[in-house]
Amino acid sequence: MLAIRDLAAGITGRRILNGINLEVGSGEVHAVMGPNGSGKSTLAHVVMGRPGYEVLGGSVTIDGVELLGEPTWRRAQAGLFLALQYPIEVPGVSLEEAMEEAVAAGGGERRSVPAAVTREATRIGLDERILARALNVDLSGGEKKRNETLQLGVLRPKFALLDEIDSGLDVDALRAVARRVEEATEEFGLGVLAITHYSRLLRELRPDVIHVLSQGRIVDSGGPEMAEELERTGYAAYGTTDGQEPSPGPAPAEADPFADPLA
Repeated sequence: MLAIRDLAAGITGRRILNGINLEVGSGEVHAVMGPNGSGKSTLAHVVMGRPGYEVLGGSVTIDGVELLGEPTWRRAQAGLFLALQYPIEVPGVSLEEAMEEAVAAGGGERRSVPAAVTREATRIGLDERILARALNVDLSGGEKKRNETLQLGVLRPKFALLDEIDSGLDVDALRAVARRVEEATEEFGLGVLAITHYSRLLRELRPDVIHVLSQGRIVDSGGPEMAEELERTGYAAYGTTDGQEPSPGPAPAEADPFADPLA
């Protein structure tokens, strides 16, 4: 169980999350929808531990183990996975090398990675020639999102936070990504918290629950039928916010969540 309780957070001078309460169980798909600036991406970043945000209260636990205060790499080892809205490029490091390091850090076998990467690439329709490139370098937006989904399949986390994974995907890529994520809910009990603006993702990745986030709070929850209704009516009934969510900006070097803690 991923449990988010009374989570409040923001950046310097601005409070963004105002007491989020969510529970996602193994094998469940929860979607978070809401207007721009409501705190959707902030929620994913705070749960995963991105530097630059200030946690003002609450807790985030997996099976009762508190994650707030832990560095990002420990949250990942505890079972969290974040698929970024804008996946970063990592020159000089191949996808396979990155996956070998991640699997080994979690106590897995490096030798199992090449076959797993090839298998996942086939499942999501990712050209195997891309696997030898530096991570996400010179890839299209759709290829980067398939790449994120491939990593999810190799790492087999307990819970995946999908931050607008449908952004930039054509119909075929959207279907391939959503199908792989949904299969993971059955194969290894993946719990999913999918952040999206549009119902098109949720036509492929069928949610158990949809939550409406507005002004930093969950203001409504319901079944999958809510997605189509929200697309028709918008968020006026819940109140809206102006502009985009603020970003904490680049993290200072000393706050790098992937830094070697022994260095």
